[in-house]
Amino acid sequence: MLTATRREWNELYVFFALLGEGQIALGNEAGNPSGRMLPIVEITRQEHDGKRVYAIGQSEIHVKGELMDERFPREDFAMVARLILDALCRCREDEVEASEGVENFLDALKIYDMEARTEDRTDFYLTFHDSSFPPMGFRVYSRLCAMNPLLDGGRTANLKFEQTGMRFSQPAVYKINHADDPDNPNEVGRRMLYIESLGGILKFNDVADKVFRSNLCLIDLNFSRVLGEMVRTLHLDNVSRVDELTTVVEERNPLKIKDELIRKHAYYRHKVKEFLLAVALGMRPSRQYDGTESAVAGFVMVDAQGQMTAYRKTERQTFADFLFTHTRLEKSSPEKDKYGYLERENRAYYLKLNLKVGFLKR
Repeated sequence: MLTATRREWNELYVFFALLGEGQIALGNEAGNPSGRMLPIVEITRQEHDGKRVYAIGQSEIHVKGELMDERFPREDFAMVARLILDALCRCREDEVEASEGVENFLDALKIYDMEARTEDRTDFYLTFHDSSFPPMGFRVYSRLCAMNPLLDGGRTANLKFEQTGMRFSQPAVYKINHADDPDNPNEVGRRMLYIESLGGILKFNDVADKVFRSNLCLIDLNFSRVLGEMVRTLHLDNVSRVDELTTVVEERNPLKIKDELIRKHAYYRHKVKEFLLAVALGMRPSRQYDGTESAVAGFVMVDAQGQMTAYRKTERQTFADFLFTHTRLEKSSPEKDKYGYLERENRAYYLKLNLKVGFLKR
């Protein structure tokens, strides 16, 4: 029996299911199938021996690569996809064992990498019947396994808050920073409240990393201040959903803009959606971003029952609305990402908060 992680099996399930079905439903802003089906002509995937094209015919799949030119019954891909899905639903552990038939099918296809090894962050490329565009790169986000975050920038995604209001002594700073469990993200909110109870004020200062600062300026010159208010609310009020955090920002209006711009033009909502799209299609904290989209052109979303829906950059507004109502801010590891405690810098104290964006659990 072949054993692999849930994430590895999940990617193969999606790949084989798409080949077997030859189409995928386009998702709507609510995260459900819209009723519009996208017929797929072929799927391109990176294998151990290089790029392979899996052309979808009426009853067979033509596999073409540098070292391979073979045809397989299309129904076999659908059957193996069902076997993998059954194994994922039956076993709740991270290591999942598949049937012998699945292993034999992988051997026949000469697939040795469970996950595609790409440098452009795509899982595979899809070519659609309804498009004159070249193959489009897609990433898979699935509830059948632990979901990757939409943005996990590490310490380069830290935002700086200057501590003002009063000057703390070294023993006071030590007492504020001390924690029995320093890697517990909930300690960060406790420290922030403790600082305020002592008369301190945490005022947004800047983005810790200059590359990420410049990237955010493409959304808006002051957008980092908006994110700062959202991350602050995450730790102090335990509000995590992006749409709910945006409502809080609209009420607090950190940029002090006119109410008409907020209510009639949905200024903050528009900026947050633009940020989510930029992150989904290419922006990273540690890499210079000029607004040019990356190889990723869309997502394949998989629910807990294995149902798949697609979101493409060509349906930009639907994609943005979906991301806005299905993402949340997450609390990362304070020890790993170096945030959440007072640090002295240039004769002043700062506290960093980390920005991490993921999908809602359900």
